[in-house]
Amino acid sequence: MRSPKDFFKPKALGAPMPLMAVPFRPSRMIHFFDPSNPKMASKVPDLATKSDVVLGNLEDAIQVDNKVAAREGLVKIARDTDFGDAQLWTRVNSLDSPWVLDDLMTLVTEIGDKLDVIMVPKVEGEWDIHYVDQLVAQLEARAGVERPILLHAILETAQGVANVESICGASPRMQGISFGPADLAASRRMKTTRVGGGHPGYLVRTDPDAENPDAARITAQQDPWHYTLARMVDACTANGIFPYYGPFGDIKDTLACEDQFRAAFLLGCVGAWSLHPVQIDIAKKVFTPPVNEVRWARRVIDEMGDGAGCVMIDGKMQDDATYKQCKVMVEAAKLLARKESDLAEAYGFSAEDLA
Repeated sequence: MRSPKDFFKPKALGAPMPLMAVPFRPSRMIHFFDPSNPKMASKVPDLATKSDVVLGNLEDAIQVDNKVAAREGLVKIARDTDFGDAQLWTRVNSLDSPWVLDDLMTLVTEIGDKLDVIMVPKVEGEWDIHYVDQLVAQLEARAGVERPILLHAILETAQGVANVESICGASPRMQGISFGPADLAASRRMKTTRVGGGHPGYLVRTDPDAENPDAARITAQQDPWHYTLARMVDACTANGIFPYYGPFGDIKDTLACEDQFRAAFLLGCVGAWSLHPVQIDIAKKVFTPPVNEVRWARRVIDEMGDGAGCVMIDGKMQDDATYKQCKVMVEAAKLLARKESDLAEAYGFSAEDLA
């Protein structure tokens, strides 16, 4: 482990200074696209106007024969596209693959100035982040990249879950972690073939009625991912980085997708993956703080002043803890309102509020 006094020093001569704190930028949806697909590539400029993050995928879902084409396609897209307020991310191939070294060497040296975040799949422990951190620093120095490219891990193995806290604190490059349910299910030998969401077999059932044992018994489907997601949120928050829900595979089931995204939002996630354009609007809706809650939070903050003490507002007790909750809601709303004028109007923010 690096000495704390050296943690924020560059890991290569000529590499940019690491960030002391990871800035939060709106990232309600991380929208994946295949850079090797000309039809998808042509839609990237339009997607950038609708998405907070567009991500060129080089790993899963890209056929082996298309790996090089996807890498080269992402370079061309990055050079040719004005992303505006949208961020450009990429998911490179896994660290045990034969493609990842070329992914990193090509992307950092050729489009490092356009690339905001590198998503690293199947991270098992802090050692994986240390390796990528060192290599990216060397490549940044070679290419003259002036600001550090951040790293984002995917939590999709049992060992990764066991090491999630050390992964989050492995490097000042760490931007966040995404939850990867499909690979995690395989790693744990879970008996499900679904990508995210619940399972009808994972449920609880009420006890039988003693007076009417043949009466129907109520069941409720449970969330098999709750423990892992909550642990990931805590680990990210404790280390000053950001948690994300990953993919929801049933594109047609928009209602269940919205439910899963909302559960993640309520737990503390700041965004989710969108695998199809229909999920962009779902993520935008869910991860945008509701207008009525933001207006209520602003009222609590206004009436509590410095947040000390305890007051009653409309019969509800408000104290230091609820004041802090309201501050979280309002700060998230301000970040989005600075980007979208219609939200600023809906929340009732003035130009001075957003300055």
